[in-house]
Amino acid sequence: MKTFSAKPNEIERKWYVIDAKGKVLGQVAVEAARLLRGKQKPTFTTHVDTGDFVIVINADQVVLTGTKETDKIYTRFSGYVGGKIVETAQKLRDRRPVLMIERAVWGMIPKTRLGRAQFGKLKVYAGEAHPHESQQPVVYEIR
Repeated sequence: MKTFSAKPNEIERKWYVIDAKGKVLGQVAVEAARLLRGKQKPTFTTHVDTGDFVIVINADQVVLTGTKETDKIYTRFSGYVGGKIVETAQKLRDRRPVLMIERAVWGMIPKTRLGRAQFGKLKVYAGEAHPHESQQPVVYEIR
């Protein structure tokens, strides 16, 4: 018996919509990362991008458990002396809520060329509307 290895031109990609309204940030990120990598498919191959496209809507209404809304911090660095920028999850949600989901998913995929290609298939929107209706996305329910 031979080991199956998916070929890039044989992969069938689907589009999924995840509604983050009232869902926990980590649960949304786990499911999105799983779909982006293609781990739910029987044809999953580690070195080939077998994943699907994922649209996350209502990113501004994602829930953080416990006291993470005020205690969790997001750090970035400008590259200059004294350029460390620290903000809480609450401030990040006010400024740009899409970043919370993008950073959580980015932490769950490989930091390689393949991972960047997989991350490019993630589309996150703060509200209900998204411009991908023509791809006929399927609603993906998080339990």
